[in-house]
This record gives sequence, C-alpha cells and structure tokens, in this order.
Amino acid sequence: MSRPPTAVDAGGEALAAAGRVTYRIRQRFRYSYDGPARDLAHRLVVLPPRRHGDQTARHGELAVSAAAASVRWERGPDGARTATVLLDEVPAVLDFDVTAIVERGPSAGWPALPASVLTGRRLHTPTPLTTPDETLTAVASRLAGPDPLTTARRCCAWVFENIAYRPGATHVGTTAAQAAAGGAGVCQDQAHVMIALCRAAGLPARYVLGHLVGDGESHAWVEVVLPDGWAPPPPGPSTAGQARAAWGAPGGAGAVAVALDPCHNRLADRRYVTIAAGRDYQDVMPTSGAYRGSGRGSLTASQRVDVIDLSEG
Repeated sequence: MSRPPTAVDAGGEALAAAGRVTYRIRQRFRYSYDGPARDLAHRLVVLPPRRHGDQTARHGELAVSAAAASVRWERGPDGARTATVLLDEVPAVLDFDVTAIVERGPSAGWPALPASVLTGRRLHTPTPLTTPDETLTAVASRLAGPDPLTTARRCCAWVFENIAYRPGATHVGTTAAQAAAGGAGVCQDQAHVMIALCRAAGLPARYVLGHLVGDGESHAWVEVVLPDGWAPPPPGPSTAGQARAAWGAPGGAGAVAVALDPCHNRLADRRYVTIAAGRDYQDVMPTSGAYRGSGRGSLTASQRVDVIDLSEG
C-alpha cells in the first residue's frame, strides 16, 4: 500500500523499514565569477550509479547553463560516475543542475564485489586522508577480532563514541589522525576515522558519498567489504525468512559492501541514497575544478531529496 509523500517522516522508522522507496534528488551548484575566467575543466560526482545493491537509478540528468560546454563521462574504479565539464569561456554565472530519480526496492542484498577485493591493495592501503597514527593503530588492534562483522561494528561504534559531530571543527583537508586527536569533526571526518580503523584492523573499507533523507547537505558513511557469508541481513522487511537464511552463515564465496554510518552508529537503510564510493573523500568530491583567469569564483549550493513514493513492497 502506497503512502503519500507528505505523510512520510523522512527520518523515521516508516522510511527505514519500507519495502520500496522512490526518491527525487535535485541539486544546484552555482559558480559566480567576479572577473574573466576561461579554459574551465570541472569535475562533478553527482549522479548515482545505475545499480548499487538494492538501489537503482531510474533517471539521471546533469544540465550545464553554458550551451558551449562539453561533458565527458567516465566510470571510476569503484563505480562512481564522473562528469568532466570543459568550457573555453566561462560566463559570470555558471550553473550545474542535477536531477535524479532513484528507487530502492525489496532488498537484493548489499552491493556485490569480486572476492579479490578482500585481499587487493586498493581498499586496504591508507591514503593521505586515512593514514592512522600510533593512537589509531593501537585502537584498531584492540577492536580487531576473528569475526570481521563484529570488528566493523566495533570500529563504527568507537567513532560514534569518540568523534563528536561538530561543524567547523575541521576543514576539507583534515586527516583521520587529526580528527581523532581533536575528538570532533563532521561526517566526512567520522568516515575517514572509521576507514583508518578498519584498514588498520585488516578490513578493506571505502568512503561513501550520498544523501541522508531529511538532511540539508550531502552525507558520508562507510562501506566495509566482508565475505558475503559474514554480512548481516540488509535492513528492511526482506530480512526475514529466505533472505535471512541467505545472509546468516560464514563461508560465502564472494564479497559484499556492508554500509555502516559512524555518525549515527547504524547500518545504512532506506534513509540513505548512495551517489559514489571511493578510497576517501578526494575520490568522490562532488564538485571541483580549475580554470585560468583573474576572476575569483564563489560557490553556492543547494539540494533537496524528496521521497515521492513509499510502499510496503
């Protein structure tokens, strides 16, 4: 039975446990230049993957206000859809408008990955933003155990308990070690600290850029790669019966990306919409670029995520 979108508590249990949810994402990135600007090369990571676990992109559109702009699309190592916008002469105001329709249906499980990811270097190796210091390495040693899911949950809980959410306490280049030393940061920092702990404990992990329905800004969380038999049932009504049996025992042959949010200390459910995954924030930065000229650019951004359909299954 469908519920009208206006009846949905975006952060509540109804949405978290829904069998099927359809979302509409709208974003605008507006750049204003106070002088000449040319030879723009701009990178955007704003559209969700066509498929990510039980999440399916039904529509995705990037509109650039400058008609002369060209757009080149690429797919990153972790599946991120990256747009590179090229423009010879940049107008005083340049808009990037994003529209996407995303559906999460009855759960088909966590995103499946090749078993080689469990031992590959890419998601095990620290990056400049996720390199642990001696303190984090010691914490990871205490949290690590034979059960990879338990280890991942311990890392998530440690970040929740020790890294307070405090806007303004960090900046975009703050490392995991710096955020942990300060004991505060935003969701980006909490994700980086959890990734640092997981990798130090021997678990491959990646950074996720996305949206938490009801929040006014983009959100970040973590996917920990586990052998599929060690993964918990995905949140939602399909976790009972046959789905629970499929996820209940160790020994699976593949790998899955289990999403945990250290900002809220929970598994990611239908309140979460994934846009991209990578080794850290630098891999999936939503908007970045370079240009030539004396003009200084300033950014204003807005976004809105609406639940446009919610049903039991």
